[in-house]
Amino acid sequence: MTSQYPSPSPNRRAGADGSPYADRAFRSPMGVVGGVLLLALGLWLVIDAMLHGTGRTPWLALAVLVLGAPLVYAFTLRPVVYAGEARMLVRNPFRTITIPWAAVEAVRSGYTSEVLAGGRTFQLWSVPVSMRARKRASRQAMRAAAGGDTAAAPSRGPVFGRGGTAAADGPPRAQSDQVVDQLNELAERNAPKEGAKGEVAVRWAYEVIAPAVVGAIATVVLAAS
Repeated sequence: MTSQYPSPSPNRRAGADGSPYADRAFRSPMGVVGGVLLLALGLWLVIDAMLHGTGRTPWLALAVLVLGAPLVYAFTLRPVVYAGEARMLVRNPFRTITIPWAAVEAVRSGYTSEVLAGGRTFQLWSVPVSMRARKRASRQAMRAAAGGDTAAAPSRGPVFGRGGTAAADGPPRAQSDQVVDQLNELAERNAPKEGAKGEVAVRWAYEVIAPAVVGAIATVVLAAS
């Protein structure tokens, strides 16, 4: 099934064993845009405070930036799902989960998108679920069925949370559901491969957590002094 999303990029990133795992990348374009705007706004406010603020204000603004910037990055720019022949890599705000395809039990989408692997459940932060998009896709499917068509034209562009898209071989579906279908298909196809076996590995994103903790401590100290 060919991906219809803006992020199934051809960029290939080498895994620890030298094999490519990032043949496809799924992320939320709206999250990326929102993160960039928030970081730009925060930087502008801090620069203004440092240029025109008095007393502890510039240092307090800088401490808030050190606290806030990693958190904005973690929840907007960082989340992504990389999928390749051997494994999928889930990058959430504070953890990175590497899951060989043979360890994937299911990828499902309810109120959130999540993957079941190794007896545990991990959310897919980069694949947000939009109930509004599902309802829109359902209405398109009903209109298509009433008109005798097997597929409907895409409602909007391929952006998460902004409508359903007609699949090439079926009725319209919300885009988060299409991503889940693709990941399930990749898991089923690649799980029997020898290189797709192994254990689930979870790593905490200390590069995000550490600066946020430092910023929080500095903010509290400066605000209390």
